[in-house]
Amino acid sequence: MKSIQPYSFRTITEYHQFMDLPKPEHPLVSVVDFNHIKRLPDNKPNKFVQQFYSISLKRNFNGKIKYGQQEYDFDEGVMIFISPDQVYSIEADKESQHTGWLLLMHPDFLWNTPLAKAIKQYEYFSYSVSEALHLSEKEEIVVTNIMQNIEQEYHANIDTFSQKVMIAHLELLLTYAERFYHRQFITRKVTNHKILNRLEEILAEYFNNEIVAEKGLPTVQYIADELHMSPNYLSSVLKVLTGQTAQQHIHNKLIDKAKERLSTTDLSVSEIAYELGFEHSQSFSKLFKSKTNLSPLEFRQSFQ
Repeated sequence: MKSIQPYSFRTITEYHQFMDLPKPEHPLVSVVDFNHIKRLPDNKPNKFVQQFYSISLKRNFNGKIKYGQQEYDFDEGVMIFISPDQVYSIEADKESQHTGWLLLMHPDFLWNTPLAKAIKQYEYFSYSVSEALHLSEKEEIVVTNIMQNIEQEYHANIDTFSQKVMIAHLELLLTYAERFYHRQFITRKVTNHKILNRLEEILAEYFNNEIVAEKGLPTVQYIADELHMSPNYLSSVLKVLTGQTAQQHIHNKLIDKAKERLSTTDLSVSEIAYELGFEHSQSFSKLFKSKTNLSPLEFRQSFQ
């Protein structure tokens, strides 16, 4: 019987004990070869939550991994990034013997370094969408070489430079991952353009059904929920495809609707502002002018 509640790892040492691995050589960092991890017995839990970062590269994995309530859609040579306190589950085929490596790093290891804050800005750690990082053969070589450098430092005698060296390599690894994710957004155009099409449908329905007058402007969180993805992931895709954030797309749709009302009706600016979810017409006029360089009245007069 599989556990319903996720099994919690407070420390990297606890993870090693659970996986029947030797004690980590550093209490706050670990590099693990997947060849050394035995398949979990059926009576052990398959849902986990941990209080440290996890970066892994998996090959030959035959099974499912869920992170952020969504299944990862990976096959060969992919990377997965999991942040502290995120629930994930693993369902591996009984015959599966995947290979690759796993880097575990406790937030305390980053304390008093710029990466302690910067690591939270890498959006792929917070994705609640089925989007692992698919690597080309050349990209896999790049990240594996960096990992080997981290592993070499991990196994070396710890000195005053150990933390600085490993963090420098980690920053390089995260930067390459960000580059490769942007490449992935571009190469997976069919999927991402479906997101764009669905975004337009959601915004059009929201504004056309007068929901906006009742609930106000749609939030990025609302749009992301409708698309079943995180706000960070949505903004990343849109930024790469269109150069604009999700918030900018919402404002663009708002301005289009405002122009339509100003040019085809006799409603006052205040009435239009209310229809579009603004409590104060001044806020609407300020946004309209920032986007068009015209006040609402100046825009209306241009059609007379």
